Amino acid sequence: MADEKKPVDFDGLFDEKLAQYMREKAGKYTEKQWEDLIPKLYRQFGDIVIPSVGTTPTKYFSECSDGELVALLCRYIEEDVPVSDFLCRELEGRNCPPALVALLEGGDERLLTLAVNLAGENPAAFGAYFKILERDGDPELKDAVTEQLKSNADEAKERALDLYQRGVERELMLEILSRCKGRDERIYDALIYEFRTSGEIPMHASYLAAYGDTRALPVLLEVIDRDDINYLEYQELKFAIEALGGEYTRPRDFSNDPYFKEIAEQSQLPADFDPLKKPQVN
Repeated sequence: MADEKKPVDFDGLFDEKLAQYMREKAGKYTEKQWEDLIPKLYRQFGDIVIPSVGTTPTKYFSECSDGELVALLCRYIEEDVPVSDFLCRELEGRNCPPALVALLEGGDERLLTLAVNLAGENPAAFGAYFKILERDGDPELKDAVTEQLKSNADEAKERALDLYQRGVERELMLEILSRCKGRDERIYDALIYEFRTSGEIPMHASYLAAYGDTRALPVLLEVIDRDDINYLEYQELKFAIEALGGEYTRPRDFSNDPYFKEIAEQSQLPADFDPLKKPQVN
């Protein structure tokens, strides 16, 4: 197509205009004032007609159909052109169109993380997200997907429970389920079971704290009172108990605990440190 849009480096064009503007206004603004001003200038730039393009950066993308916009995003990546914020904002406002979901189901690692960020917590992307979690892949990508699912955990609940029960990425499923706002016995039972049996006390105590079901308090209080827990476990258990509105007050001595010693050593100030002493200038 003769009128097919090409990747335009709008950020590069903005940088050129900004450099010129800063030269013209040299000495007028402080560094802090420039930090506040530059984002405003960038927003204004979005509504300025660029002669070489024939339209504004905002309209360049808003005039595209969903499919055209996603295809243009792919060309930006393929041709190694910086992806414009104006493109991203436009696509974020399209309510996760099917063309964007298709990117999530593809195998281009360069596009996947960007597509996850653009799809966000929209349930339309959840089917593709769970497919990413089911297959072998980049742990960082799986973490990015998990963060989006956690942000809308109640919508993800049934699929997360299914994968948990099938033994797929159980820890990630627990992390998602712990963020559900609605109460569900299946979730509570899973979180309590894993806390009691996994041996990973700090992590699973944090899930119970995030879920917020106060029925977990007696279980947490029972475990924190054991003499065989270490300092890190104690700290996470105490946090979880307090997060659920409880309290644990029995004095504990962790002076011989290796984790306690390591933390104490890392936080210890030098023996000759004197906050009132002026530094020597060589």
